[in-house]
Amino acid sequence: MPEISDIAPDFTLPRDGGGEVSLSEQRGQAVVLFFYPRDDTPGCTKESIGFSEQLQAFADAGAHVFGISRDTVAKHDKFVAKHGLTTPLLSDDGQTVCEEYGVWVEKNMYGRKSMGIERSTFLIDAEGKIARVWRKVKVPGHVDEVLEAVRAL
Repeated sequence: MPEISDIAPDFTLPRDGGGEVSLSEQRGQAVVLFFYPRDDTPGCTKESIGFSEQLQAFADAGAHVFGISRDTVAKHDKFVAKHGLTTPLLSDDGQTVCEEYGVWVEKNMYGRKSMGIERSTFLIDAEGKIARVWRKVKVPGHVDEVLEAVRAL
């Protein structure tokens, strides 16, 4: 699990709408990675809409924003179309990146244990180092908090 000041684990993942995104190609600008459990669920929808609504503000502050889940590109495409999302969504269907970032965890919901993505956000600086980590994210107010952290870099 990467910690603050560690070099962020590099990856290349397919994105909604086609193409791929490599973290190493984002160097020179800050990057926000928000890991979320599943497309089109209430919390994930609110979080994705929130980042989409603030995408220009993140760009103005010098940061790229990417959402990551295990959903397929096809599911991402439907999710984007349904909610008019503008934030690029990356598909980690093999959960490799989720494991590298330590967000693939055992969850306990109503006494049932299962593996899944812990809602988490990583702020990576322009040199590729992790500047901030938010774990067990609660959606209300989170996007604004991340934006403030980007502006403070």
